[in-house]
Amino acid sequence: MPIETPVYPDVNLMIAGEWRSARSGETLAVLDPATNEQIGTVAKASEVELEAAVVAAAEGFAAWSAVSAFDRSKIMRRAADLLRERCEHIAWLMTREQGKPLAEAKGETLAAADLIDWFAEEGRRAFGQMIPARSPGVLQMAVKQPIGPVAAFTPWNFPINQVVRKLSAALAAGCSIVIKAPEETPASPAELVRAFIDAGVPAGAVGLVFGDPAEISNYLIAHPVIRKVTFTGSTPVGKHLAALAGRHMKPVTMELGGHAPAIVLDDADIGKASATLAMSKFRNAGQVCVSPTRFMVQERVFGQFLDGFVEAAKALRVGNGLDPQTQMGPLANRRRVSALEGLIKDAVEHGAELRTGGRRIGNEGNFFEPTVLANVPVSARIMNEEPFGPVAIINPVSDLEEALSEANRLPFGLASYAFTGSTAAIAQLSARLEAGMLTINHLGLALPEVPFGGIKDSGYGNEGGTEAIQAFLTTKFVSLMQ
Repeated sequence: MPIETPVYPDVNLMIAGEWRSARSGETLAVLDPATNEQIGTVAKASEVELEAAVVAAAEGFAAWSAVSAFDRSKIMRRAADLLRERCEHIAWLMTREQGKPLAEAKGETLAAADLIDWFAEEGRRAFGQMIPARSPGVLQMAVKQPIGPVAAFTPWNFPINQVVRKLSAALAAGCSIVIKAPEETPASPAELVRAFIDAGVPAGAVGLVFGDPAEISNYLIAHPVIRKVTFTGSTPVGKHLAALAGRHMKPVTMELGGHAPAIVLDDADIGKASATLAMSKFRNAGQVCVSPTRFMVQERVFGQFLDGFVEAAKALRVGNGLDPQTQMGPLANRRRVSALEGLIKDAVEHGAELRTGGRRIGNEGNFFEPTVLANVPVSARIMNEEPFGPVAIINPVSDLEEALSEANRLPFGLASYAFTGSTAAIAQLSARLEAGMLTINHLGLALPEVPFGGIKDSGYGNEGGTEAIQAFLTTKFVSLMQ
């Protein structure tokens, strides 16, 4: 019997437990970044659908918050199991719409299931507090309660990962949620939502909409039903949405852009450092908010590190993500190609050395060469603007002090990396490097049980670890005279 070829679907909205098209019939095209050919459509919500989604979220909150934490946990774990069962199909959809290699898409899907399991258990441990009273017969309690319906906004680079952190934390806390997912990569987040619906989350507890980002954000954030806003994306957009939420006194979680420093000192294992950081740099074609970008390598080992990194970049096989031999897929859209070309051109004009790459590959799709720039002056745009692509900037530094100065120069503070064999250097890095996350001598970020968030212009709030669920809870003080 012949094997059926998967089909990319036309994606609808999820409102009040039903998959529905827009009343207007309006849709947006979904393109394959490997070919730039249209592979499907996604329904475009208008205010009619947005209002319906918000009304459903209010009803869903009433129903879901009444479910015990114990039973919420069981439903969430069932959703995680469904995600694992459907992993092959979901990963195929993600690769078609986003471009990343199939192995990375599978990894993202399975990691999402693990994260759901983590939050399913955290919801059972969202404890309050008993506070000793000053007078006999008085009982004082701090009670944790779900904050209410949530509006979530997520980007295209990790279509499931960016949604599942917000969705799982909200549901674990007892909140309902309306997700505005990316129009460029709609099918895989829709399948994530489908797993929760099929697992038994009540109608309205999870809503999914697509459409004009500005229209949707303005409508949802201002709506009186919405009590919490969470966003992952660029710093300029994050600041705009945070200001909008502030006008309505709504708390926000912001996971914004970065320009991650990677410090390599001369007492490190240089072979391990270059191989490990190259793997991290070119994952998802560098379209990762925590991707190492500015490499500061101590002068004595600069040449050795640079040669190893360039060799690793040149060895990468770039191609269609559905090809099992592919190690790096295309950029997600044409905008990224032109943006990178402009940044690289500017860097070279400022005196940077282009060691490898720097160009689009072919004339079909959005493929781009893994690129390494060396000796890039601070005046170049790429030293100050996040490239969000497969471009590494490798510069020499004299010592740790110079490295820390450069690392902390920018207003970003999301992820950071370091390789060193010195405990004294580790102490200095841990205390002085201005970032929400630091991983030393290995890649240790983004596990479900560890914090995930930034400082400065990279946002505030955490989307991992024990802190993540707290953003979806309020504390009510209760004092009782017996």
